[in-house]
Amino acid sequence: MHAEGATLIPFDRFDPGHFRPTDASGNGPIYLICGSGARAKTAAEKCVAAGLTDVAVVAGGTAAWVAAGLPVVRGRGVISLERQVRIAAGSLVLIGVVLGFSVSHAWSYAFFGLSAFAGAGLVFAGVTDTCGMGSRRISGGSCGG
Repeated sequence: MHAEGATLIPFDRFDPGHFRPTDASGNGPIYLICGSGARAKTAAEKCVAAGLTDVAVVAGGTAAWVAAGLPVVRGRGVISLERQVRIAAGSLVLIGVVLGFSVSHAWSYAFFGLSAFAGAGLVFAGVTDTCGMGSRRISGGSCGG
């Protein structure tokens, strides 16, 4: 889901040099929006460093946009990075437990260890606000939960 009329640019490919002001006179602001607002703030800092002075971050991100009843485009079938991490971590825990109970005793400890490893990773992500599975700093979100 994204704000109607927005141009979608993955953050890792964000280049402020490709932006132009929004009005015909060349003076309009550039509006930046992301899921929570954190990446948009970083993108705004890059824009300012590149010499763009009229840059605005949509406070609260897409969630605030939706809450305000503004138009959105839904359903492109893309799963967010945070959801992908949750699916992967949850799958590791589930697979480890199922295999731990269903294989011979000698191997069960290894599979329960897989679940413990995934759980420890989630705890670490929550405590440090980093997520190795997502390969990015978590801001305003969580890793796997």
